Amino acid sequence: QPCWSEYLATRIEQNMVVSCTCPISECCAQPTAAFICSIISSEEIIAKYEKALLRGYVECCSNLTWCTNPQGCDQILLKDGLGYGAACSKCSWISCFSCNFPEAHYPASCSHMSHMTCVKCNHDFCWRCLKPWRPTHKDYYNCSAMVSKAAWQEKRFQDYNERCIFHHRAREFATSLRNRVSSISVMPKIRTLTFVLDACKMLEQARKVLAYSCVYSYYNQDTESMDIVEQQTENLELHTNAL
Repeated sequence: QPCWSEYLATRIEQNMVVSCTCPISECCAQPTAAFICSIISSEEIIAKYEKALLRGYVECCSNLTWCTNPQGCDQILLKDGLGYGAACSKCSWISCFSCNFPEAHYPASCSHMSHMTCVKCNHDFCWRCLKPWRPTHKDYYNCSAMVSKAAWQEKRFQDYNERCIFHHRAREFATSLRNRVSSISVMPKIRTLTFVLDACKMLEQARKVLAYSCVYSYYNQDTESMDIVEQQTENLELHTNAL
C-alpha cells in the first residue's frame, strides 16, 4: 500500500492520474476512483484528484467548456442552446464559443480576430493555429531576418490600432471605477449607488463594442455599408464619452 500511495500521489501531483495505469509494465489496468480514494489519505491530494477528474470530463465533452475569463473563473459553460453574447452566470464574462479568442468580440468576426499581422515583417498568420495566412510566405520563423515596418507605418493601421487600445484602456478604467464604487456602497449610511454601478457596467460594454468595432472597420473599409457602420460607431463613442 505505501508504494501505491506514493505512486498515485505523484501521478496526481503531475496531473497524469486520469491516464495512469498499473506500475507493472505488463499490466494495462487503470486504478478506479474507489481504489484511489481508499489508498490516498491526504484530503488535499484527493481534492486535486477530483479536480483532475472534472477537468478531464469537461475536456472530453464537446458541448462543455470552461469560462474564458482571463482573471480566473472555474465555471463550466454549456455551449448548446446558448446564443451569441451569453454571459457566465458566475462572473458575467462573455465568451466566444466559435474561436479561441478569450472573449466575445462583436462586431468583429472570428476571422477578424484570427487574422494577425506581425509588425516587424508584415507576416500574416492565423492566431488559432499559428500557421501562415498566406501559404506562399517564406519567412514564417525568421521575422528578424527581414525587418519591415510597412504594417506599423501604415497610417490607417496606426489609427485603428491606437483607437482600439484607447477603448480597451478606457474599459479597464470603467471596471476599476465600478470596483471602487462597489467598495464604497457597502459602507454604512451611504445611499444606494446602484445607478452608478449600472452606468459603469454600461461603460464597460460600450468600450468593448467600440474596441472591436475598430477591428471590424479595419478589415471592412471597402464595403458599401461601412459609412453607416462608421456613423453608428461615432454616435456610440460620442454618447459613451459623455457618460
